[in-house]
Amino acid sequence: MRLPLLAACALLLGGCVASYPAPPAMPATAVVEPVQPARAAAENFLTVVARVEPVAERYCRTQGVARNCDFRIVVDDRPGQPPNAFQTIDKFNRPVIGFTLALIADARNADELAFVLGHEAAHHIAGHIPKRQDQALSGALLAGVLAQASGLSPDEVRAAQNLGAEVAARSYSKEFELEADALGAEIALVAGFDPVRGTGFFDRLPDPGDRFLGSHPPNAQRKAQVAATVRRLLGP
Repeated sequence: MRLPLLAACALLLGGCVASYPAPPAMPATAVVEPVQPARAAAENFLTVVARVEPVAERYCRTQGVARNCDFRIVVDDRPGQPPNAFQTIDKFNRPVIGFTLALIADARNADELAFVLGHEAAHHIAGHIPKRQDQALSGALLAGVLAQASGLSPDEVRAAQNLGAEVAARSYSKEFELEADALGAEIALVAGFDPVRGTGFFDRLPDPGDRFLGSHPPNAQRKAQVAATVRRLLGP
């Protein structure tokens, strides 16, 4: 079974799972799960989609934020694409979740794929794309007003509007990621996967740290968010 290639879309919450280099050498005592063979990776992915998608759609309908809860799960099979997953909306306003082949191949287990799928679905369920658009618009309008009041040229006003939109959109990016981590962990857990084990891919990602206006929280904070969510759901 081959899922369709994702077409380019303008509305995108991309890079939730960013590309990353090979991990550094691990101590001899460390336990590292091997990369799966291609066939096993594909089978894991299809199993994860079959189990997680209906749970995500049920959560989507229950939350009542998104109008369309019919997720379309696709694979970006363009050669050379780095490991990545993203959520967007197609021209029919249908939510789309994309995985690159590299991410599917790199996943060490089905739990990682389930957590990533739950996380991306959570972005749509929580309405993060329209919220980010609203924030960007508000930031652009405010920056434009201030730039005009300062007597800047039209080109400078446009530059200020672009900067204002970017700053405003990024101001809540980390909050959105943590919210999607928590809801995505819950979706994966209900679907029968272990989201704590699923956060193992964070150990292979460069840590974004806590940079000013960074788009992602530190990896340790995201893992802690998932662990806290699982404890809350399962109890002590």
